[in-house]
Amino acid sequence: MLVLGRAQVEALLDMDALIDALASAMTDLSVGRASSPDRVAALVPERDGFLAAMPGFVPSAGVLMSKLVSVFPHNGGTPVPTHQALIVVFDPHTGEPAALLDGTAITAARTAAGSALSARLLAREDASVLAVLGTGAQARSHAEAMCRVRPIRHIRVAGRDRAKAAALADALSADLQIPAEATASYAEALDGAEIAAATTHAVDPVIRRSWLTPGVHVTSVGFNPDGREIDDATVAEALVCVESRQAALAPFPAGSNDLLLPLRDGVITEAHVHAELGELLAGSKPGRSARDQITLYKSVGVAVQDAAAAALVVAAARERSAGTNIRLE
Repeated sequence: MLVLGRAQVEALLDMDALIDALASAMTDLSVGRASSPDRVAALVPERDGFLAAMPGFVPSAGVLMSKLVSVFPHNGGTPVPTHQALIVVFDPHTGEPAALLDGTAITAARTAAGSALSARLLAREDASVLAVLGTGAQARSHAEAMCRVRPIRHIRVAGRDRAKAAALADALSADLQIPAEATASYAEALDGAEIAAATTHAVDPVIRRSWLTPGVHVTSVGFNPDGREIDDATVAEALVCVESRQAALAPFPAGSNDLLLPLRDGVITEAHVHAELGELLAGSKPGRSARDQITLYKSVGVAVQDAAAAALVVAAARERSAGTNIRLE
């Protein structure tokens, strides 16, 4: 079995290749070729945490795998990440365990790559102002990924902690060679933004319709079982796209309060979820229809994304003779 640690995974995973690989995986999912059952989880109530299992099979990538991911929000502000994961890759022909990978880096990268893919499909082609809401690993990876699919010329960062927002803005300016600034509020970051990436653990919405500029593309990846990132008005007015209708509308721990709460309250119906990314890619559903249309990609994370990323990492590791091989017998 090939074993790869976090630093090795980060070095082997190419974001441009990942965005392209996710396009194939999402198409597989929407046409029914891939297998990606709803996430299940063991709860740790005293820490508001859980451990989830996410198995998946993607024929286009030739990969069978399962991810174990822990989500412990109280780790925020400590050296320990809020999301930590392991991925086991199996031989799709024999079921034999083939590789064990750090999944924390893959989770951050594939989530951002999914959002970037949605921007490639839905954001205006000239979108140049990016608002990043949140200051953690997902915020950083989203900024990096969005710059690969749209001509971003200015980045605004907002979070609960202004100092963390300023530190991330400084880091992004240095790493991406793009002007980035911290703003005093989410509303200020969103004013005039043409792409908005919400990456928070918010209880109350950080994306509100009154703060949005016409034509903005919103991506939302935040997860909090007690809250939501997007307000009702934005969900109701936007062209809503997801990875998987089944996953997005499933109960906890698979689905999204951003859709389930307005659905429960009669603000929207299930038919309001316009398309899956795979349907946009296959051409069975149209994308943006007007320059001033607000588009929303609500991500809950599906296993086919982890599978596509793991396949890239394992292939690169074998090509470069990276990692450690162990015997399980």
